[in-house]
Amino acid sequence: MTPPIDFQALFEKSPNPYVLLDREFTIVSANAAYLGVTGRTAESVIGRRMFEVFPSDPDSPSHQQVRSSLERAVHENATDHLPLIRYDIERGGKIEQLYWSATHTPLVGSDGKCSYVLQHTTDVTELQRLREMADSKGQTRAVEAVIVQRAEAVQALNDRLGAEIQQLKLLFEQAPGFMAVLWGKDHVFTMANAAYEQVVGGRNVVGKTVADALPEVVDQGLTKLLDTVLDTGEAYLGKHMQVQLAVGADGALADRFLDFIYQPILGDDGKPVGIFVQGHDVTEEVISSQKLRELNENLEGRVAKAVEERRQVELALQQAQKMESLGKLTGGVAHDFNNLLQVISGNIQLLHGDIGDSPRAKRRLENAMAGVERGAKLAGQLLAFGRRQPLEPKVLNVGRLVTGMGDMLRRVLGEEIEVETMISGGLWNTLVDPNQIENALLNLAINARDAMNGSGKLTIEVGNAFLDADYAMQHEEVAPGQYVMLAVTDTGIGIDDSLLHRVFEPFFTTKTEGQGSGLGLSMVYGFIKQSGGHIKIYSEPNEGTTVKLYLPRTHEAEDVIRSTDPGPVQGGSETILVVEDDEAVRTTVVEMLSDLGYRVLKASDAMSALAIVESGVPIDLLFTDVVMPGPLKSPELARKARRAISDLVVLFTSGYTENAIVHGGRLDAGVELLSKPYTRNALARRVRQVLASRGADRTGQEEAQGASEAEQTVLLVEDDPLIRITTAEMVRELGLSVLECANAETAQELLASQKVDILVTDIGLAGMSGHELAWSVHRNHPRIRIVLATGHSVSAADMVPGAKVLSKPFDERRIAEVLGIPT
Repeated sequence: MTPPIDFQALFEKSPNPYVLLDREFTIVSANAAYLGVTGRTAESVIGRRMFEVFPSDPDSPSHQQVRSSLERAVHENATDHLPLIRYDIERGGKIEQLYWSATHTPLVGSDGKCSYVLQHTTDVTELQRLREMADSKGQTRAVEAVIVQRAEAVQALNDRLGAEIQQLKLLFEQAPGFMAVLWGKDHVFTMANAAYEQVVGGRNVVGKTVADALPEVVDQGLTKLLDTVLDTGEAYLGKHMQVQLAVGADGALADRFLDFIYQPILGDDGKPVGIFVQGHDVTEEVISSQKLRELNENLEGRVAKAVEERRQVELALQQAQKMESLGKLTGGVAHDFNNLLQVISGNIQLLHGDIGDSPRAKRRLENAMAGVERGAKLAGQLLAFGRRQPLEPKVLNVGRLVTGMGDMLRRVLGEEIEVETMISGGLWNTLVDPNQIENALLNLAINARDAMNGSGKLTIEVGNAFLDADYAMQHEEVAPGQYVMLAVTDTGIGIDDSLLHRVFEPFFTTKTEGQGSGLGLSMVYGFIKQSGGHIKIYSEPNEGTTVKLYLPRTHEAEDVIRSTDPGPVQGGSETILVVEDDEAVRTTVVEMLSDLGYRVLKASDAMSALAIVESGVPIDLLFTDVVMPGPLKSPELARKARRAISDLVVLFTSGYTENAIVHGGRLDAGVELLSKPYTRNALARRVRQVLASRGADRTGQEEAQGASEAEQTVLLVEDDPLIRITTAEMVRELGLSVLECANAETAQELLASQKVDILVTDIGLAGMSGHELAWSVHRNHPRIRIVLATGHSVSAADMVPGAKVLSKPFDERRIAEVLGIPT
């Protein structure tokens, strides 16, 4: 490794005289050899012009030679050698003639111009005198040889010194570290390389004091540190020193970190006369080190936080999986239970006509019917928790619904409970089943009444809310977006934190035995989840409980809900085809309808029912269970039966609908459903209502339906223009109209202003994703069919209820299949 070169020591200790001049020929530095030859001191020459320190006749040859040589160095970057210059120097009161040989070397800065001139001088007085003696006395050839020899030696020395100077200049200017020379007590910059000027923001500092060139460092103590180095003569080593320097064009201060050494320069008397500065800018290294240290300090905390977040997510997932499993179990139990209840209920009602006027028998039948009703309520709660109940959502203003329930709530809660209702202005609409939201609020109110032991304050609050992405990340099955919030707060005994995670489980209750079934909150939970909403409970022992229901906002206009008059119970003479796989239920229903005067046909499965329909027997109403065994399902049976009998009407019944006529938790449009178990009167009224609706001309309906299908509009959202163009063309070939756009934001604008029947969206859109758009349409426009186009697989957890997947690449046949268009 090449040892480091101390340039200042090389300059200072050289036996050859050196002097450094600026472009104005002002002396900025001179070494000891130069001061010794000229008989001057540093204080008498530094900062003064060359021709002021050494006055001479401007018209003399020597003056003109020197000036011309210096000017060539400054303006032409030319190195010039002057073999002989005469100077008259006063020594001891006498004028002594001296002769020097001088070389002027320009020191070029980063801008390519001469910044300084380094003058190297050699005393050739003795050589000149020998030459003069030879000329005057005719010395021998030997003397001339000596003169020649001495001249050649001087020239060789000058050549070596020139090379030395060039090396010194290159190393000084090109050194990776910054260097500078400060002179005197005012710390005047006499030298500074390009690296130094870069550190201080490109400022030209040579010839200026530290205070003038770098005023911002004065108050930072650096000038005092320089004073200390001069006073003590001891070097100072700075490690990662933080200095604020004005490095920008606007003069703003910036932190810089420097490693440097201040090395004192000693004069002839051994005392410091200047300071040699050498160092490196280590700002980037220090900042990187600080950042690494901060990262390391935060790493442990971040890891601990990530571990805790993962634990919470795992707990939430476990809870969601448990609730899902319980939902499937309760849904299946409710299905079979409702069938049993239907048999019991039907036979109890049939017995009413056989017992005559016996009060005792009637009372017993009424008690049995009350038990059936309690069982039906229990089954309904189980279906609600399992998210299996068929919902009939309407666009509601929940504030109006809550206000309308005021009298009912006060009757249920009693006079000892104060009820306060707060409805926010500008309330959004939501799409929800009005009967179920009423039941949910009633359940929450009853729970609150029991928690307050019949006395306290119940607060019902309705307002707009926004659940952001951060909240959604922390809560299972929550989609970020706008919601309508319904909050119920009581002043009751509260719930311990250790039990809060179980309150939505079916049959779990904090009440004493016999005081509650534990299905109220589980019913509310299932209904809210099935409606695409979110439920959150907050509680502290002895401080009360708040339950918040979040229902997705819809931009649709509020529906007008009219109360329906059930009317009298009456039968008829029409023909009804009953399709039921449970023999006991089938027998009971057939007997109930026969008692009402109807002609009844029966079938145990859909295939047998279709055979009856295709036999040509006149049928007015098809009454079929939703869940049927065999290859032909009830919805397909209904479609084929309608094609065979133009004015046929269909009434479905079920205790558990699965997904046959319910999608996204909601009944399909135009579907009539009578849920099990039902009473004789409910059956009679519903049959008459459905039969009354068949007065419309079936042919006209089919024509209108065909026209409607022909006029169906597809909103295609695809950010790849080539895919969008080809897909739109294929959809148009299927006879559908197409609206096209490249992002979800534009799609939402089109949805607000245009009629749309089908949404076909790519999942991977920029900005709002197609998945988020689909969920928004699912909540706000439930009648719009959704198709998700993607080149990747879609997990069940990511699937929008009722949506279909169009896997890329696809062709026209596959599009037609997904859209349900016959080809």
